[in-house]
Amino acid sequence: MTSPAVKIDADAPPGPSKARQMLLRRLADVVCLPASRINAFERAVTGDLLVDLLRQASVEERRRVAVRLAPLAELPDSLARLLLRDEPSVAAPLIEQCAALTDVDLIGCARDAGLEHRLLIAERRGLSEVVTEALLSLGEEAVVEAVLRNASARLAQAAIEGVVAISRQSRGLCAPLLKRPELRPSGAYVMFWWCGAEERRVILQRFAVSREVLQDSVEDLFALVAAEGWSDPVTRKALQFIERRQRNRAAIDKSPYSGLEAAVAAAARGMTRELVGEIGYLSGVKPLTSAKIMGDVGGEPLAILCKATGLSRLDLQLLWQGLRRPEVTADGEVHPDWERVQITYEMLAVDRAQTVLRYWNWSLSSALTPTLLQAIREGDEDLIDEYSAPERAAMLALADNFGR
Repeated sequence: MTSPAVKIDADAPPGPSKARQMLLRRLADVVCLPASRINAFERAVTGDLLVDLLRQASVEERRRVAVRLAPLAELPDSLARLLLRDEPSVAAPLIEQCAALTDVDLIGCARDAGLEHRLLIAERRGLSEVVTEALLSLGEEAVVEAVLRNASARLAQAAIEGVVAISRQSRGLCAPLLKRPELRPSGAYVMFWWCGAEERRVILQRFAVSREVLQDSVEDLFALVAAEGWSDPVTRKALQFIERRQRNRAAIDKSPYSGLEAAVAAAARGMTRELVGEIGYLSGVKPLTSAKIMGDVGGEPLAILCKATGLSRLDLQLLWQGLRRPEVTADGEVHPDWERVQITYEMLAVDRAQTVLRYWNWSLSSALTPTLLQAIREGDEDLIDEYSAPERAAMLALADNFGR
């Protein structure tokens, strides 16, 4: 099939003459001459003549010319536009090898040509941020995955966040996305909610960072903020994320339970909505965060909650039982979900578990402004750039909870 970009002259003779074939080769030779033999204007004029011949050439002839031109460091624009929009077999040598192609050339090809062309571009070495963003913006899963697997491609943060959003529906993108050096903890923590078991393990190993440096740098500020009555909500929210203590001591005085362990013991007899909220308050997280953790299918967030709050492995088991989750299989073996949750509990240090839990709480609840709630309900991801990192995390992670 001939690409629409390559127009065939209806009045052309049935087959190319020998002279035309020789002329095609000679013009290609001239275009390929070094700069010491031909100037830019002469090369451009020759390129225009070559374009006219290529429009009436066979696919194989056009492919041969593309292969001949691929090593050039300077390529006439008219030739680049024609050949890049040609059949994939013709465009491939240029897309894969030609250093003369600019970002404008590649973006134009991605916009005007087909999926096969975009896949070829996605695999090209050294793609810039503007090219990858153009490719990713189309939302084609195969192209997105090819870009993510291209180790030499550079991705902007806005593009990475866009892929995080896409990965919620296209779960196959999670694994290659987690290998990208541009991915930040904010994106990884929110991806956790829809990633599989192996991807979750990678997130916890790579992104569950310590807050020790932060804690040391602001340690003297806690007394100052306390003296001010914690009146500044922005400062209070940031310091709550940084502080070492996880449990909410003030909540214990108001709780019907003597402590977090007592609430967990009550939950083991049967989890209720009230207990979910109470465990959240005692753990220093909002009820919405607690509900998200308790309702997670995989169960790893439950292990993170227990480790972050200093609950024992027995307390973890009580919560597991209270949620009516299986501990053994029909064959009497340890259930793989329960085994995985126990491994998650053991592998995490307390401080790192707190980092993950606090980011979830920060993004899933503290960031839920009325505008964000409306955006989540309406599914308006086009407005995502207007929100801060935790707000974007909340929009993505909670979308399913609001009927989307």
